[in-house]
Amino acid sequence: IAPLDLALEAADQAGLPLMAHIDEPPPGRSEVLPRLRKGDILTHCFRPFPNAPVFASGAVRPDMRLARERGVIFDIGHGMGSFDFAVARAMLEEGLAPDVISSDVHLYCVDGPAFDILVCMSKLLALGMPLVEVLRAATQAPAQAIARPDLGTLAIGTVGDVAVLRQRPGRFTFVDAVGASLVADQRLVCEGIVIGGTWWPNEAVN
Repeated sequence: IAPLDLALEAADQAGLPLMAHIDEPPPGRSEVLPRLRKGDILTHCFRPFPNAPVFASGAVRPDMRLARERGVIFDIGHGMGSFDFAVARAMLEEGLAPDVISSDVHLYCVDGPAFDILVCMSKLLALGMPLVEVLRAATQAPAQAIARPDLGTLAIGTVGDVAVLRQRPGRFTFVDAVGASLVADQRLVCEGIVIGGTWWPNEAVN
C-alpha cells in the first residue's frame, strides 16, 4: 500500500486527482478505498471477485457507498478482466452508476471482451443506463475528471472535435470479463468523426 500513499502525496503536490486501479489483491479494496479523496478516480469499479465492490449476495459493500458519498469518481475501465455484468447490474440497481465510462483497451482485450469504447458504452445501454447518461459518462464527465473543461462538450470556445454516433437496431451479444453474455437489441456505431473541422467518414460502418 506504500506506493499508493506516495502516489497520493505526488498528486497532492501536483494539484491533480489520483486514479487508483484495483486488480487482484494485495492490496485489498478495503485498504485502497478509504485513502481516496473527493475527485480521485476509482477505475475497474465493476470488477469481479476478488476485490469486487459487491458481496456474493449482490449487496453493495459499505466502503463503496462511503466512497461515492465522499466524491470519489467511479470509472468502469473495461479491459480484459475488470468488468462483470452481474456486478454492474447490482451497482446500477443500488443507484451507483459509473461516473465515467472508459475502455481499458490493450493487446489482450482489443479482440474482446472490451473491443472499443463504443462496445463499452453499448454494454451500459444494454444494462439500462439511459443514453444521455452514457454519452455524458464517455465525454463530458471524463474531461471534467481530468480538469479539461475544454473537452467533452460543444460549448462555445471549446474543442469542436466530434464523433457522430448512431444507435443500430439488431440482435447483439455482449460478453463480460468472466464470460457471461448479455443480449441487446441495439448498439452504438460511429458514422464518422470531425477533427479540426474536417469530416472523416467511417466507411467500415456501412
